[in-house]
Amino acid sequence: MVVVFVVVAVAVLALLAAVHRYVWRRLIGDTTRKGGLARRAGTAAAFVLPLLTVGAFVSSRAGFPFWLQQVVAWPGYLWLAALLYLTLALLVGEAVRPLLRRMPARRAGAAAIPAGQPDTAARSGQPDTATAHAERQAGRAAQAGHADQESATAARQSDVATATATEPVSPADGGSAPTDLAPRAETPAPSVADPSRRLFVARAVGGAAALAGLGTVGYGTYGVLRGPSTKRITIPLAGLPRSAHGFRIAVVSDIHLGPILGRAHTRRIVDAINATGPDLVAVVGDLVDGSVADLGTAAEPLAGLEARHGSYFVTGNHEYFSGAAEWVSHVRELGLHPLENARVEIAGFDLAGVNDIAGESEGQGPDFARALGDRDRSRASVLLAHQPVVIDDAVEYGVGLQLSGHTHGGQLWPGNLVAGLANPTVAGLERYGDTQLYVSRGAGAWGPPVRVGAPSDITVVELASPQA
Repeated sequence: MVVVFVVVAVAVLALLAAVHRYVWRRLIGDTTRKGGLARRAGTAAAFVLPLLTVGAFVSSRAGFPFWLQQVVAWPGYLWLAALLYLTLALLVGEAVRPLLRRMPARRAGAAAIPAGQPDTAARSGQPDTATAHAERQAGRAAQAGHADQESATAARQSDVATATATEPVSPADGGSAPTDLAPRAETPAPSVADPSRRLFVARAVGGAAALAGLGTVGYGTYGVLRGPSTKRITIPLAGLPRSAHGFRIAVVSDIHLGPILGRAHTRRIVDAINATGPDLVAVVGDLVDGSVADLGTAAEPLAGLEARHGSYFVTGNHEYFSGAAEWVSHVRELGLHPLENARVEIAGFDLAGVNDIAGESEGQGPDFARALGDRDRSRASVLLAHQPVVIDDAVEYGVGLQLSGHTHGGQLWPGNLVAGLANPTVAGLERYGDTQLYVSRGAGAWGPPVRVGAPSDITVVELASPQA
C-alpha cells in the first residue's frame, strides 16, 4: 500500500512539474527577453506558486498555526485553479498559433510585388541603357581616330562607370529615357519563421490565454464569495400523508469553513436559509475543514437557523479529517441535532441520518440497520447521507428519498466528468428503484474558492403527498 501511494505521489508531482514547465514556456519563455526583469519575475513565480499550493494542502494537517494557513491558502489554492484554466486556454491557443503565423506572411508576400507593375529591366526586352551609351561613345572614339585601342578601352570603361552612376540617356541618341537607373531588388516576403512575428504571435496567444484563464478564475471566485443561490424543487414522496404535503426541507451541504471561508460565509448561508422559511433544515456533511479550536467561532452563526421542526446534521468525510467527535458536540451546542446512525419521526414521515463512510476508519461508519432496520416501511422516509454512493443501501432499506452532497457538482469544469465516474449522481434528482436521490452542489468550495460550471446552492425540497 505504501509503495502504491509513493508511485501515485511521484506521478502526480511529475505531471504538475510538466504542466508548470509548459505554462512557463508559453507565458514567460516565449514572450520575454532572456535575462530581462519580466522573465526573472515569471520564473520566480513558477517556483514559488506551486510551493504555496503544496503548503495550502498540507498546512492544516501538519498543524501549522491558523494564521499561517490563511496566508498560504489564498495564493496557493487560487493558483491551482488558475493553472487549470491557463493550461486549457493555452492548449486551445496551440490550434490558433500556426494560423496566426501564416496569415501575415501571405499578406506580406502579396504586397511585395503590386499587381500589374512589371519589372521594366527584365521584362521589356530593352538593353541596359547605360551599357548602350558607353558602346556608342567608344564607337565614335574609334571612328574619329582620337585614341588607340588601349585608350578607347579605358575610355569605354570610364564612360560605363560614369553613365551608370549619373548620366541619363537622351532620346536624341536613339535610346529611350530610363525609368529607373538604380538596380532593382524585389522585397522578399517575410518568412513564417521571422523572429519578430514569432514573438508577436506568442504574446498575442499568451495574452489571450491569460485573459481567458484568469478571467474565468476571477468570475468563479466571485460566485463563491457572494454566497449560494437558492433552488426549489418539488419531490413526490410515497407514503407521505396529506397533512405533510408541502413540507419544506432546506438542504445545505459542503459549506467547507476553513482558512478562506469563515464566519461571514456562514452568516450569508444562514440568512439565505432563513429567508426561505423552511420547516426543517438539513446540514448534509462537510461543514468544516479544520478543528473546533480554529473554526468554532466561524460556525457560530448556525445557532441562528430558524425552522419549525429544527435543524439536523450528519457528518461528511471532512469532519473525520478535522475531529468529528468534537464537531458533533459543537454543532449540538449551537442548536443542531446530530443524527449519528439515528432516526426521528417528523410530521408524518421518518427522518434518518447515517455517518459518512469515512468514519469507518474510526469505527464510526454508516450503520443502516441501526438507523432504519426496525422502522415501519409503510411510512414515508427521508435519509440524510453525505455521499451519494450509499444509495444502494438506501434502496435496500426502503428509503423513499435520500438527500446528499459531497460532489460539489464537479466544482471546476471539467471536474464534473471526474465526479461522474465516482458517484451515481453528480447533481440533481434521479431515481434508483423505488428510492429517489437528490444531490446538492453544496454551498461552499473545497480547495480553490472557485466554481466554474457548478454554481453553489441551497435547495428547498418541498415534499408532495400522493394523496394531495
